[in-house]
Amino acid sequence: MRRFARYVDAMRSLPPVLSIAGSDNSAGAGIQADLKTMSALDVYGLTAVTCVVAEVPGKVSAICGVPPDLVAEQIRLLFGAFPIAALKTGMLYSTEILSAVIATLGEVAAGRTLPPLVVDPVMVATSGDRLLEAAAVALCCDGLFPLASLITPNLDEAAVLLGEPIVGRDALREAGHVLVKKFGTAFLMKGGHLKEAVAGDLLIQPGGVEHRFEAPFVYGMSTHGTGCTYSAAVAAELGKGAGLVEAVGVAKHFVSRAVSGYLRWECSGQQTDALHHFAQ
Repeated sequence: MRRFARYVDAMRSLPPVLSIAGSDNSAGAGIQADLKTMSALDVYGLTAVTCVVAEVPGKVSAICGVPPDLVAEQIRLLFGAFPIAALKTGMLYSTEILSAVIATLGEVAAGRTLPPLVVDPVMVATSGDRLLEAAAVALCCDGLFPLASLITPNLDEAAVLLGEPIVGRDALREAGHVLVKKFGTAFLMKGGHLKEAVAGDLLIQPGGVEHRFEAPFVYGMSTHGTGCTYSAAVAAELGKGAGLVEAVGVAKHFVSRAVSGYLRWECSGQQTDALHHFAQ
C-alpha cells in the first residue's frame, strides 16, 4: 500500500507541459502527437489549439484557424491554473494567431519567468504543403524566436529562414551556425529530409557549441508528425528539469524508436503509416 501511495503522489506531481499547436484529425501530428509523446515521457500534457487541419499523411485538404482571442484565452487560463514547466509551439497558421500567441506569452513573461520554450516553426509539411501564411514568417522571426530556448526547423523550414536552399550535411551545418548567430538562440538542425543512411541532427548553441545526434534512417514509411513528436519530446524533458543537450538526446532516441516501430494500415487500396509513440 505504501508503494502504491508513493506512486499516486508521483503521478500527482507530473510536470505540466503545454503545446500551442494545431489539431491533426489523423492523430499522427499536431496536438494529438504531442499529447501521446508527453504521456509516453511521463509529463502532463496541456494544449492550446490554434487551428483544425483536415489531413492524413501526405495530404492536407483544409485548414481552419481558431479565433485569436480564443487561442489567447486558452493560454492565459492554463498559465493561471497550472505551474507549466515547459512549452512548445507548433502550427500557428496565421499572422493574427501568431500575434495573439506572442502577446499572451509576453503577458506571462511580464509576471513570471517564461518556462523553456521549444519553437517548432511549422511552415512546410513533409508533404510540401505550406502550413504558415507567408506574412507570418517575418513575425515569427521577430516576435516568437526571441522567446525561444530552442528552434527545431526541418530542412525546408531552415531554407525558408536562411533564404536559400540547403543541400547536403555540410550546408545544413553551415546554415545552422548562420541561424544561431542571426537569432541568438539554439537551433536543432534536423537531417532526416536528407535521407542519408544515418539520420543525423545537429544541435548548435549560441557560441557555436555543437552536439550531433544520430540514428539509422528508416526507409519506406511516412514520417508524418516526426517534427511535432521531436519538439514535444524535447519540451517534455526540459519540463522534467533536463538540460538542453540531455533533452535533445532523449528526444532523438524517442522519435527514432517511434519511427522504427511504425504502424501501418491498408484501406481502400491505400497504405497509411503512423509513428508508434508507445513503441517499446
